[in-house]
Amino acid sequence: SILFLHSLFFGFAISAYAQSAPMALVHDVRVGQHPQHTRLVIELDKKVDFKVLTLADPYRIVIDFPELSWQFPEDYSPKLYGDISAFRYGLFRAGTSRVVLDAAKPLYVKSTMMLAPKAGTKNWRFVMDLAPTSRADFVNNISKASDLAAENTPLPSVVPTPEVTQEIANVTSFSRQARVPAFLPPEKPLKKTKHTVVIDAGHGGVDPGAKGVSGAYEKHITLAIAQEVKSALEKTGRYNVILTRDRDIFIPLRERTAIARRAGADLFISLHADTFHDKDVRGASVYTLSERASSKEAQALAERENKADLIAGFDLTETTDDLSFILLDMAQRDTKNQSSRFAENLVKDFSGVTKVLRNPHRFAGFAVLKAPDVPAVLIELGFLSNKHDERLLRDKKHRSKVASSIKNSINLYFNQVEEANRL
Repeated sequence: SILFLHSLFFGFAISAYAQSAPMALVHDVRVGQHPQHTRLVIELDKKVDFKVLTLADPYRIVIDFPELSWQFPEDYSPKLYGDISAFRYGLFRAGTSRVVLDAAKPLYVKSTMMLAPKAGTKNWRFVMDLAPTSRADFVNNISKASDLAAENTPLPSVVPTPEVTQEIANVTSFSRQARVPAFLPPEKPLKKTKHTVVIDAGHGGVDPGAKGVSGAYEKHITLAIAQEVKSALEKTGRYNVILTRDRDIFIPLRERTAIARRAGADLFISLHADTFHDKDVRGASVYTLSERASSKEAQALAERENKADLIAGFDLTETTDDLSFILLDMAQRDTKNQSSRFAENLVKDFSGVTKVLRNPHRFAGFAVLKAPDVPAVLIELGFLSNKHDERLLRDKKHRSKVASSIKNSINLYFNQVEEANRL
């Protein structure tokens, strides 16, 4: 049987590639289970180049296209057939849209084709057949999958910055014990007249984050609130506010902290919205960095959030085991103290506008909080698995109240910092 799958994501970037030619429109995506293989078909209004790669632990098949426009509702939730266990797609970086297929067991890319429109039709079809294989063969063939790309035509490339290259090389391999990057990023630039605050909207692009009970996606909610916070802070005239992303695009975890350090950030706030197996659990919480989590739930949450790069199709097998400086550096100790001070402000202000969890200031080893010299917190705005929390987070008035509360906490924090500096 064949199931038509519709897109969950829409890319808004206007890249150099997109400027030279209109983005191809994706009209349909379908997956079919055949006796000997699983088939993926993507219908587009024009021919496009593509590249395919496979990644292990977990098993993933990744397809990169030039930037595409997905013309489907955000909240569609497809049922999957065959050995494909998850299907994600969205903007991976400016100029590149990515499809990631998770496989329940090892598969090999049997064939890929870009087929011209049939008589009486208008759409081109990207067709990929996947068939079962052994783990040994899957691992051995990882580097060969890209050879199946149509005509071996390279996609328009975006050269990563040295910071991104180094960060990717040190991202945690989640099939093994969590690791800490073994490099010290460059020093922050000199301070400016205004305090610099970086707001990080969690997830994005090919990484949707959590899904709510009504179909809302974490990546959309976090971006909406990040924009509200930015607007509220800029109205005060006290802050230079930077968003790690201002659209639906994937940003690697440690590039988020690199953005903060390059900007000379005085404060970093990462916004998220969790899910939980108990749908009655609701309420906000605030996390600061600790390699020893405050609870098993906090540890599990950090592990899920730290898998964002893996979700988006990064190869995380080349990592370092060096535990180096992160929690031993004196600057890190002071940064953690400042982060905790700000977290306590947030907890008090949040209590006045939304429900908070018991013991709402919590601790875990989130990757985005590990810049050694930028005070940082991660805010879980509520549980999308709870109908009350999700409804509130989708409501613009409630989001405005939350943004105002965050602004008030930031004002108080910098009032305290400025007062201390005067002593």
